[in-house]
Amino acid sequence: MIRLLILLIVASPLAGQTLIVEERVKMLALGDSYTIGQSVEPNLRWPVQLINRFRENKNLACNEPRIIATTGWRTDQLKAAIQTAAIQPGDFNLVSLLIGVNNQYQSKSVESYAPEFEELLKTAINIAGSKERVFVLSIPDYGYTPFGQSTQAKISAELDAYNAVNKAISEKLGVMYINITDISRLGLQQPELVASDQLHPSGKMYEYWVNRILSQEAIQYIKSTITNVKKKKGEASLEIFPNPLGKQLNLNGDYTKPVSFTLLNAEGKTALQELVYLPGVIDTEHLRAGAYHYIVNGDNKTLASGHLVKQ
Repeated sequence: MIRLLILLIVASPLAGQTLIVEERVKMLALGDSYTIGQSVEPNLRWPVQLINRFRENKNLACNEPRIIATTGWRTDQLKAAIQTAAIQPGDFNLVSLLIGVNNQYQSKSVESYAPEFEELLKTAINIAGSKERVFVLSIPDYGYTPFGQSTQAKISAELDAYNAVNKAISEKLGVMYINITDISRLGLQQPELVASDQLHPSGKMYEYWVNRILSQEAIQYIKSTITNVKKKKGEASLEIFPNPLGKQLNLNGDYTKPVSFTLLNAEGKTALQELVYLPGVIDTEHLRAGAYHYIVNGDNKTLASGHLVKQ
């Protein structure tokens, strides 16, 4: 099952209170009509259904998903839209990619699709900050809809070629690949899985996709980016951001005494150590790129610890 949350529960010096640090899921869904959910209500789009399942079944704190997708987009058009959106690394900690059906529909070659898809996937990894935070969905087969059934064999063969390419690239880059094409091929057999336009998936089919996504054990977790704090009555709170690191690190919280902030590099050596009053700012511009482990101490006890990345 997907693990998108790491809770860090540690003893606090404040009369046995508990500090609960929670990662908020911030999802970016990249694609075309299948991601924007052409012909279904917004609440039935698969990214929206996925986030709702996180909230309801996994008890995760989640932002509303950001969707960059438009019906008819090819890989090159999606690339241009991402550039226009000016998204920065660290803005999202879960990124999905589903693109290519319009390359096929508009008779673009598989050979031209391959480098464009790979560039998009590398962009997704850069935005998420880690390949573990990215997943790819295979292209659905619209040959199994009333719209495409007259040329089903041709459509299916061409989409199989496209999916062979995006799967190979996903595996090369170490990104989770989730096949939903077989589900889409139930469209003629189960008409309720096709939207009213007789071409796109219905909300019910998108529900099946979400079930498949949630069954993928290879998506193990989003690494502990500490971006949100869940605070209950009587608990201390602490917020540490951004992650990945930029020029400075912010520490917010209601702890009244100064805290000791220590940053260890991958070798376990101290890269930075400062005494900070909250809210406070620490200069991190001088740090080298890499993975770090932080420890926050107060009153000779550990208040929080976790991982940060400097790109």
